[in-house]
Amino acid sequence: MSKGITSRSEDYSQWYNDLVIKADLAEYSAVRGCMVIKPYGYGIWERMQAILDKRFKETGHSNAYFPLFIPKSFFSKEASHVEGFATECAVVTHYRLKNDGNGNIVVDEEAKLEEELIVRPTSETIIWNTYRGWIESYRDLPILVNQWANVVRWEMRTRLFLRTAEFLWQEGHTAHATSEDAIAEAEQMLEVYAEFAEKILAVPVVRGRKTENERFAGALDTYCIEALMQDGKALQAGTSHFLGQNFAKAFDVKFTSKEGKLEHVWATSWGVSTRLMGALIMAHSDDQGLVLPPRLAPIQVVIVPIYKTDEEKANLDAYVDGLSTELKNLGISIKYDDRDTQRPGFKFAEWELKGVPLRVAIGARDMQNGTVELARRDTQTKETVEQAGLANRIHSLLDEIQDNIYQKALNFRDSHITEVNSYDEFKTLLEEKGGFLSCHWDGTVETEKRVKEETKATIRCIPLDAKEEEGVCIFTGKPSKQRVLFAKAY
Repeated sequence: MSKGITSRSEDYSQWYNDLVIKADLAEYSAVRGCMVIKPYGYGIWERMQAILDKRFKETGHSNAYFPLFIPKSFFSKEASHVEGFATECAVVTHYRLKNDGNGNIVVDEEAKLEEELIVRPTSETIIWNTYRGWIESYRDLPILVNQWANVVRWEMRTRLFLRTAEFLWQEGHTAHATSEDAIAEAEQMLEVYAEFAEKILAVPVVRGRKTENERFAGALDTYCIEALMQDGKALQAGTSHFLGQNFAKAFDVKFTSKEGKLEHVWATSWGVSTRLMGALIMAHSDDQGLVLPPRLAPIQVVIVPIYKTDEEKANLDAYVDGLSTELKNLGISIKYDDRDTQRPGFKFAEWELKGVPLRVAIGARDMQNGTVELARRDTQTKETVEQAGLANRIHSLLDEIQDNIYQKALNFRDSHITEVNSYDEFKTLLEEKGGFLSCHWDGTVETEKRVKEETKATIRCIPLDAKEEEGVCIFTGKPSKQRVLFAKAY
């Protein structure tokens, strides 16, 4: 098959777009800025959902669902929150259409809502208005709730998975009796995200805090995981926010403490989205197509039979049936591609494009010799192995592929974290190498904004493991006690 994918070296942005479409992950819809996630792409997202959902429940969280529409007045109650989202909101003003008498469907001007509704950009306001009715005393706390939902943020420049007007995500919203409990929750969920990114997506991340300028609107502190893509740009892969008592005060959510005092509740929120699909693609894939880590791939092993006669096909079917049972018993997902409408070469190329970690090819001669051919997607290498003990061999090989994909991404990331001590060096490396630039910064919003205006680089995070180190800001020369990570980002 002709893949028609632009090479990364020629045009990285076009390579990404080509790959998303050619690998049947998603496509643009008739609605400007919105996407259709196709079955194969949604299958990957479902795997992400299932694994994360299990981890959320293991940490004591339950799922709920809140309305898609939020009264406009709710956004006015928390000033920094409304300021952060005002320019991205989609607003519902009417509730009915009518025929204008000329065969056209128009908005019925008489059906104007008394109060406009905002299509959910995030759910803090509607959830904290709801929590007011759930919380009376310390016995009602903590509330540990997660929601799987869609949200709308009206983006003018869109890109499949990375930035669309509507996207899918999960958002956790928790309520606590003390600030210590809320901070511990925000830190715990950051680690859940980091572990998922590294162990499942095979994407190494930097755990950090956002600067005041980059925090979530309405948060006192925002924790994040930052990943590095193959073009040297950073991508924020997940965030966890300590909201303090801001939303509790805005919506008058109080509880009676053990001491009998009436106090405002402490809050967190945290979320990841289908943006993780973009991270997955750009961290691992190559000019031949997707490269999926086995622990995430909807199909871990594809088996392709090669035959000429019906008798050969029957023998292969019988063997594959037994092998499939063994693999499924080991928890391995498989696809037996015995379509008679495509030649083996086409199938090889198709599954390579779709990133299936391991391909098993077997023909009549292999049956005679007691062998099969294994082809790894990560290294694009092939080997002929014995059929005896094949299921266990495949099981261990999938673990090896997972580790190799992660190690390759980690080596790239680590080789693209560069300490920089002057602004001239900063600007040169940003253009020539990219990646994370570890620099001293004077801690001011003004400096952060000036650097962004001049270079388009932002402070991705203050690493949680950053050590105190005397230095001077690369931009102003003012004293600094620790380094931050700058990068251009998606």
